[in-house]
Amino acid sequence: MEVASPEKMAFPLPEKPSIAVLPFVNMGGDPEQEYFSDGITEEIITALSKTPKLFVIARNSTFTYKGKPVKVQQVGRELGVKYVLEGSVRKAGDKVRITAQLVDATTGHHLWAERYDRDIKDIFAIQDDITKQIITALQVKLTVGESARVYERDTNSLEAYLKFLQALEHHMRFTKEDNLISRRLAKEAISIDPEYGMAYFLLAATHMVDVWLQATKSPRRSMGKAIELAGKAVTLDGAASHGLLGWLYAMAKQHDKAIAECQQAVDLDPNSAGAHTWYGMVLNSTGRFEEAAHELEQAMRLDPFSPGWRLRSLGGAYSATGRHEETIATCKKAVQKAPNDLLSHLFLAKAYSVAGRMEEAQTEAAEILRINPKFSLEYFAKQLTLKNQADRDRLINALRKAGPK
Repeated sequence: MEVASPEKMAFPLPEKPSIAVLPFVNMGGDPEQEYFSDGITEEIITALSKTPKLFVIARNSTFTYKGKPVKVQQVGRELGVKYVLEGSVRKAGDKVRITAQLVDATTGHHLWAERYDRDIKDIFAIQDDITKQIITALQVKLTVGESARVYERDTNSLEAYLKFLQALEHHMRFTKEDNLISRRLAKEAISIDPEYGMAYFLLAATHMVDVWLQATKSPRRSMGKAIELAGKAVTLDGAASHGLLGWLYAMAKQHDKAIAECQQAVDLDPNSAGAHTWYGMVLNSTGRFEEAAHELEQAMRLDPFSPGWRLRSLGGAYSATGRHEETIATCKKAVQKAPNDLLSHLFLAKAYSVAGRMEEAQTEAAEILRINPKFSLEYFAKQLTLKNQADRDRLINALRKAGPK
């Protein structure tokens, strides 16, 4: 059997036990149940991420393998982890069968495997047991406080939980229509359990997405609603919500509050690529670019198949610290991942402009106008979250030289 030997790794293995949780396969044959198997995967990743004694790959990267015939050795090599968890879910009525197995990708050795045939009402207990068995197999010793944090649950209502999983599935599609469905389902989850922190988190995110997708008549009102709901989520949930609230404060140009919230998110959940990303983006907005680059690099390691917008943010941090070749390489990757992402083209145009590569800068300026023929530098400047006027001027002046008006 071919194994993921350390010298073949895409990244050096972390010093602490490292794991990737592959999407659990939906064996029920009903595509409508996909949200359920995805949700179980998400919950296990979230639980494992809560201990700083593990290194846990983010959902975004492991879900790139969904529906593909891959070997755990390949996953281990590509993500730079030693251990891989894989499993399957079959849901039929009120019954559920879940299988899970933990494999050492560097040896091919199976450390643990189990099959659960239970009532669906036992789903929380099954998820907790899988998490416990993984932590035990990896010989990780948790303190009483760490154990309590790993196994703490946002809701004990199965009905609210299932609504949340459906809402999350629609949220991930990132369209105006799905965002509305996600909002409705999150509200339904909250109506069932008014203390469900992650449901408030998701509801807040739908209002932020409205602004991003230009699906609101009043961006200011949507931002206010998002901040209010994220604040409520923070009081109920914690880590993930602190990061979201921090970024919302940055969008509202309340930079000191943004820094405080995002710092707390990283402290509470050091394994969260999202928390490191929010913090990196907020540090970018306040002119602390070296620190921003460090946080975003942390996020990239936790999520090796990062989306274009994270690459673009990292490129922005590199650019502001004078690392122009790294900026260009990073922003080109962002553009490859999302060819119609206007901001990625903007950062690439800026990088070329600052590096004196004006022909390539002008090519990117043309791409900006292809994506949005009504693009206006003046309007763009007003939307910037950058705190310091000097940083804003540098960006706008470099773009002006590149071409878009």
